[in-house]
Amino acid sequence: MTRAAEIGVVVVSHRSAATLGRCLDCLRCAEGVAAIVVVDNASRDGTGAIAEAQAAADRRVTVVRNDDNPGFGSACNQGVRRLDTPWVAFVNPDVYLAPDDLARLAAHARAVPGAGLLGTDAVNSAGVADPATRRWDPSLRRLLMRAGARDELYFGRDPASPLQKVEATSGAVMLMPLALFRKLGGFDEGYRLHAEDLDLCRRVRDAGYEVLVANDIVVLHLRGVSSRARPVWVEWQKHRGLWRYFRKFEAAQTKPAMRGLVWCGLWGHFYLLAAPRALWRRLFSGSD
Repeated sequence: MTRAAEIGVVVVSHRSAATLGRCLDCLRCAEGVAAIVVVDNASRDGTGAIAEAQAAADRRVTVVRNDDNPGFGSACNQGVRRLDTPWVAFVNPDVYLAPDDLARLAAHARAVPGAGLLGTDAVNSAGVADPATRRWDPSLRRLLMRAGARDELYFGRDPASPLQKVEATSGAVMLMPLALFRKLGGFDEGYRLHAEDLDLCRRVRDAGYEVLVANDIVVLHLRGVSSRARPVWVEWQKHRGLWRYFRKFEAAQTKPAMRGLVWCGLWGHFYLLAAPRALWRRLFSGSD
């Protein structure tokens, strides 16, 4: 493995004991992975012990344990500070990779001048594809005008293109040059959970680079394992993140009256629909 192909991986965990061990097993077997940093955000379910056991078995694994939960973006930035590899990959603790997935993703990146951030296709345990791997920039204005309909948030999969240009991809698996990540200042730590991946994709494109999805690489993403214990809090953070994204990228081009309507629509959706639905699922189905 040449130095130019080395990949450092950051995994942020929180109450991820059910999946972290297998995730790290996959990463330790992955081609091109030179370092793995697990940043645990104050788990109390044995997640930290699982990470420490992996570190004891493989010197490439480093564990950072936080006493509190500073958020996903902040923890990712912590992990990156431990890396000196040419490439950095962010992998969720509920994602399972094949041994050649990251190496193939990095090969795609090296073959495309201007590639700034790459994601993969993803399916859940039932084999259902995740549309969030290929997204347009979110627009709260458009969502408000369409009464919250979300069908236009996602690109379709282009079966003729192994590497598809998109506006944003899912933060479940992201790979980019480490130098570019640092040049952009990393993740915006003002987001606690959700929308920080959309923000990073937007800034990558604003800097003149492309965001791409490898349609020929499919990972298994279980989704939501860490969030099941606090679904209402997670929904709050989703809505808070979308409002921050709106303020950064859309508010300046939005008339004051429309900004007020967007604010009312967003938080009305949280209090009237999202929070009650999340609570119902937690109480009566045991899942998020």
